Amino acid sequence: MHKTLNLDELIAKKQAEKEKKSADEGAEIEELFDLIIPPGTLVSVIYDLVEEFELEPVKRKIFVGVANSEERELLALRGPLEKVQAAEKFLYKEMKAWVDE
Repeated sequence: MHKTLNLDELIAKKQAEKEKKSADEGAEIEELFDLIIPPGTLVSVIYDLVEEFELEPVKRKIFVGVANSEERELLALRGPLEKVQAAEKFLYKEMKAWVDE
């Protein structure tokens, strides 16, 4: 039996890993950047991004000015600039391949 992908579980897992890592290494401050994940992105692509690029999934409230201009809670992947930029290229490549199918 396969397990259904759940973003809340993924966020909790990565948060626990982050807390364990910071406790082991001491609190080191680094510059972090966010990659906002567009609504409708395939969950499997999000999992691949988190695992392959070692990014931390977080939720952010962002103003979305589409139709009903409102603030929405969106998923973002947080990490160092180089990893976020590589993840962004991967995201657009995967989504383009999915749309072209």
